[in-house]
Amino acid sequence: MTLFPESQLQSIFEDVVKTDIIEEAFDGIFKVTEEDEKTKLITCLGTFKTFWNSLQQEAHEQCMRWVIGYIHTQHSPKRISFLYDCLAMAVETSLLPPRLVCEHAIASEHLEHEKAQLWALTFKFVHRMIGGVDYKGVRDLLKMILDKIQCVPTTVSASVVQQLQTAREVITYILDRNACLLPAYFAVNEIRKLYPEGKLGHWLLGSMLSDYVDSFRPTARINSICGRCSLLPVVNNSGAICNSWKLDPATLRFPLKGLLPYDKDLFEPQTTLLRYVLEQPYSRDMVCNMLGLNKQQKQRCPVLEDQLVDLVVVAMERSENEEDKFDDGGASQLLWQHLSSQLIFFVLFQFASFPHMVLSLHQKLAGRGLIKGRDHLMWVLLQFISGSIQKNALADFLPVMKLFDLLYPEKECIPVPDISKPQSTHAFAMTCIWIHLNKKAQSDHSKLQIPIPHSLKHHHDFLQQSLRNKNLTMIDYKIALLCNAFSTNSEYFPLPMGVLVETIYGNIKSTVTLPGSSSMASGSTTPLPMNLLDSLTVHAKMSLIHSIATRVIKLAHAKSSVALAPALVETYSRLLVYMEIESLGIKGFISQLLPNVFKSHAWGILHTLLEMFSYRMHHIQPHYRVQLLSHLHSLAAVPQTNQNQLHLCVESTALRLISGLGSSEVQPQLSRFLNDPKQLLSTGSEELNRALILTLARATHVTEKLVHANLDVTPGTWCKDILQTIMTLTPHNWASHTLSCFPLPLQAFFKQNSVAQENRVNLKKNVEEEYRKWKAMTSEVDLLNHFTAASAHPLFLCLLWKMLLETDHIRLATYKVLERIGARALSAHVRTFADFLVYEFSTSVGGQQVNRWIEILNDMVWKYNIVTLDRLVLCLALRCHEGNEAQVCFFIIQLLLLKPSDFRNRVNDFVKENSPEHWLQNDWHTKHMAYHKKYPEKLYFEGLTEQVSPPTPVQPQYLPIYFGNVCLRFLPVFDIVIHRFLELPPVAKSLETLLDHLGALYKFHDRPITYLYNTFHYYERKLREQPSLKRKLVQTVLGAQKENRPQGWCLSEMYHTARKEGNWTPDDSYYCKLIARLVDTMAGKSPGPFPNCDWRFNEFPNPAAHALHVTCVELMALAVPAKDVGNALINVVLKSQPLVPRENVTAWMNAIGLVITALPEPYWMVLNERIVSALNSPMLVADHHWVSFPFQLFDFASCHQSYSEMFCSYVLALAHAVWHHSSIGQLSLIPFFLKEVVKPLVKTEVQLLYVYHLVGPFLPRFQQERTRCMLEIAAEFYEMLQAVDQNCSHLACMDTICDFLYHVKYMFTGDSVKETTEKVICSLRTALQLRLRFITHISKMDQGSATIAAAVATSNTPAHSLTMHVGSSTSSASSASPIAASQSSVPVSTGPAQQ
Repeated sequence: MTLFPESQLQSIFEDVVKTDIIEEAFDGIFKVTEEDEKTKLITCLGTFKTFWNSLQQEAHEQCMRWVIGYIHTQHSPKRISFLYDCLAMAVETSLLPPRLVCEHAIASEHLEHEKAQLWALTFKFVHRMIGGVDYKGVRDLLKMILDKIQCVPTTVSASVVQQLQTAREVITYILDRNACLLPAYFAVNEIRKLYPEGKLGHWLLGSMLSDYVDSFRPTARINSICGRCSLLPVVNNSGAICNSWKLDPATLRFPLKGLLPYDKDLFEPQTTLLRYVLEQPYSRDMVCNMLGLNKQQKQRCPVLEDQLVDLVVVAMERSENEEDKFDDGGASQLLWQHLSSQLIFFVLFQFASFPHMVLSLHQKLAGRGLIKGRDHLMWVLLQFISGSIQKNALADFLPVMKLFDLLYPEKECIPVPDISKPQSTHAFAMTCIWIHLNKKAQSDHSKLQIPIPHSLKHHHDFLQQSLRNKNLTMIDYKIALLCNAFSTNSEYFPLPMGVLVETIYGNIKSTVTLPGSSSMASGSTTPLPMNLLDSLTVHAKMSLIHSIATRVIKLAHAKSSVALAPALVETYSRLLVYMEIESLGIKGFISQLLPNVFKSHAWGILHTLLEMFSYRMHHIQPHYRVQLLSHLHSLAAVPQTNQNQLHLCVESTALRLISGLGSSEVQPQLSRFLNDPKQLLSTGSEELNRALILTLARATHVTEKLVHANLDVTPGTWCKDILQTIMTLTPHNWASHTLSCFPLPLQAFFKQNSVAQENRVNLKKNVEEEYRKWKAMTSEVDLLNHFTAASAHPLFLCLLWKMLLETDHIRLATYKVLERIGARALSAHVRTFADFLVYEFSTSVGGQQVNRWIEILNDMVWKYNIVTLDRLVLCLALRCHEGNEAQVCFFIIQLLLLKPSDFRNRVNDFVKENSPEHWLQNDWHTKHMAYHKKYPEKLYFEGLTEQVSPPTPVQPQYLPIYFGNVCLRFLPVFDIVIHRFLELPPVAKSLETLLDHLGALYKFHDRPITYLYNTFHYYERKLREQPSLKRKLVQTVLGAQKENRPQGWCLSEMYHTARKEGNWTPDDSYYCKLIARLVDTMAGKSPGPFPNCDWRFNEFPNPAAHALHVTCVELMALAVPAKDVGNALINVVLKSQPLVPRENVTAWMNAIGLVITALPEPYWMVLNERIVSALNSPMLVADHHWVSFPFQLFDFASCHQSYSEMFCSYVLALAHAVWHHSSIGQLSLIPFFLKEVVKPLVKTEVQLLYVYHLVGPFLPRFQQERTRCMLEIAAEFYEMLQAVDQNCSHLACMDTICDFLYHVKYMFTGDSVKETTEKVICSLRTALQLRLRFITHISKMDQGSATIAAAVATSNTPAHSLTMHVGSSTSSASSASPIAASQSSVPVSTGPAQQ
């Protein structure tokens, strides 16, 4: 530390303040003239100035500390006052910086409230000086003064209160909005830090601080979403993965920006929201996202624990009130199943503590008398106990016995239940828990062994007796009971588990046939039923699935010639549906089982696993599906997979994976591969890469609303690298009618990257040339060498076509050429063949010739088995043809599918004999084999070898087929075919014909509603004028489900009735009832609007997701213009509707928000029109009406409760509900809307505040997800203020407007929109310039502002007069200039970081 001469400094001040004995003796009689006083001050200042300038910079702080200490040790008020005058003169002459002097004056340890005169003089001095301190210094001084006031006790002598008030006067001056010493936003931040919500201010400050904080409540309201606490998401919906639903993991509060005084309900823990999400099936990922929980970091979350416990209590209450049987698949059973899964996940990853939860449960259930659900509760606890007791201390599980004492008060033995019913396993749960606890105590040699409770004695005896029976059967649930009770006992467990395993494994001695020649499997065909699997604990299921996976790997290594038993494959598929065994289930399947099987080159088992994934798996998380897709592309490049059946299976599975990606899943999942896009793409299959582009187009259309031509849409989208890699691997073009449906960025990309196409005439010439060579060559060796050469044109299928056209004679060499070409290379031949066919048909004379050609084409598929129907149709549907050729291509597809009866017969028989509800069947294998015997799959050109002369039959070794057939393989192809037909309106009638004959196949579609939703959404423009086609699609796709679905599962009764009546225009009641159905579903109404179902096997993961999608499909299917539907939905809450309960209106707004944001743009853009109507309403345009209290006008909650309906407040609340559910793509249209539509309308202050309130709450979303939009919106805010300032003579809410703009700067934009703000602020009225001058550099502003700043700094002009007459304020104080200069030169903050 630099030293300075204290003695010299002391002598300077001693000389000035010393008095002689006479003066002291006759103080008050001697009169010191003003001239003498001034002379002393100037002398002192001159000496001090010389001393100060001689000091080094780093000594200034120490010097000032000494000076203040010297002043504060004086006892004479006169001396203190004189010395402060001396310092004031030093500040006014710019010798000392005012901030330094004030900070040391307040921070002095001698400044105490007991020294009342020193306190008063010091704060008077600070009051005098603070006008020259920069705004950040004023903020720091405010904090110091508030801290100093905190030291004043609650009781002081009344005599000193008046002097203590000087500190209050300084605070008053700092907080004076007209003085503008600092942004008021800074001041409220410091106040809220010291006095958060609910804490009272110091008595000395009275109500001043609370009034000041209250003045920010309008600003807080502007930044709040109306009714936010009532808004709920749909779990697994695209909007649910955004940042809108995040909560603080410690308090469950919303993460609010800034320290503004938000409404009380926003500071409350959002338990309703979290509990609602927890109650939804498949919600665990969303819960983790909401609370920021990371599986890799073990962190206990007590608030999550509490909500899980509360949810169990809710389940207990429902069980108490429910009279339904538990095992009927009702709501109670579904809830307990779900709770079991949730508890295991959150406790397993240590987000919740098991013993804490059990003790909390005991506390909340004590004295409630809820015992009907006790068995289900113990079943839930047993799930975790049985799986974790071996790895954890016994003490962690003993609290369960306290629950037992509470819930099982019986003195008599509880009777043994009927073990032929699955519910019996729940009745035995408590006994099983006791057995596990007792086993743990024995193995730990613990003294805590608990004798079997008397009430459980009969249960225990039954289990012990059952163990002695070595001939266990599957006729009841005895095996499940034994597995559950003894899964941790290595001595007893193998017996019941062995029976289960033996049931499904079968044995080599007993075999069954599989489709295809010489394909055999182990003989067990009946899988374990779902009821039995549901009756096993998680630990038992883990043991079973581990046993199955181990056996599969073992058989893969052994390369067994006998395939896996059908029962084993089906049972394994069923076990993979359980999320609670994910690590051994789907995760093990993807990351361990598949790689092991591939490494062993066990192609039969690999084929089986891919079939399982295609036809048996449900709700697989997207990252697993994309991981498998990457595996498949790697697999396709391996030479061993270049055989017809496996190659077909790999491509078919990949197609299902690609087309099955949800719109909200595409960008998050594919973005993981942007560094190496090849992992996601096929190197050889143009069809798969085209399918991926179609999926990208659909996902971009649904999630990114780039629909305006005047928006900035460059081809540099997030997926540009993927698109460029595709064009490198498989260069191709898109037909104009397909391209026109693409989102604009994709359209631009493909227009810029077009590929030269082969001339069809040249193709014809090449085919003729090659055919002449074929006929001329006699040597088989020459034929093989020429037509299978790597450099040969892929024309061989065209030649085959020519052969069949001209002669029925086929040479054996044909088969050998096809075999040598291989499955992978044959794809290129199919593409060329498709183009050749279109050319041939386009130039044909029609009539009999076309019939003959279709007959030959059909023979190539079914008679000669050269190419499968699904591959050929897929290729035709994805080729690039324009105009007449495109129509001809679709004509070929239609004829090929419908004219011959081969495929139609297969479809009709398959649909008639089979059910898609595979989880309820035990005879799938029998029906599967019967179908394949009637319609055998021939994938190795068998028909061709039988037709050559002489016939040369082949016996290829088929890989095992457990589930698939041409009908199921065709379904994802049919999806694409329908979409291609929709793109070309002239072929609409042909599409309806296809749907009539093949639509029944949608009975087996795994996502029929999603398919309709995507179709109606993506092709909204194409389908606008085709209501009959929309009806046809709905009737076909959903009608195909009617045999397997209960009444009312999808479309509303009103829609069904109206469809039969024909021409129908829905009225308001229709839309109200449709929304009511979604509201009731989300509220968990029992019985719900939709029939209960097992969500594990449903298309959607929970009731709300199902309700939302079926509602959207029905609305899009209406023969009503999109704009009319959108207006009708909005009118459900904006018009007075008798069907909408007033007390629940926010739930209805929430539902409307969900529905509208899930619909295409024309449906929800009508909301913008309502916003415009509200802005143009007399209330907002006629400024004087509401000028004194506009925020009451915007307060939806109070307007609604007081029955004072305000159109603008309803529109505001509804807009917030809609935008809260919107994707960032939808929100990204707001800047355009503000700039082009709203800004020209905003002329009044109330309109401006309305727009701020409308958009302000969504700035945090923009900041996190799309910063560019946030900056554009901020710029528009300033430009709208400029327009209002020029239009209005008086601004009543000037302070609120400025507070909001400071909030925007310090919480969001920083200096990023500095250019706009400086330009706008410089043009505003003087009072606004004064208030906003801290946002921009004052040196760049009009000089008048600087003058005002100077005036305000030293004047005592009342606040009200400054507001009205600030432009004419003047001051004659001679000290104003340096202070103003000091304030003018303060650097401006660069953003929130410098706050």
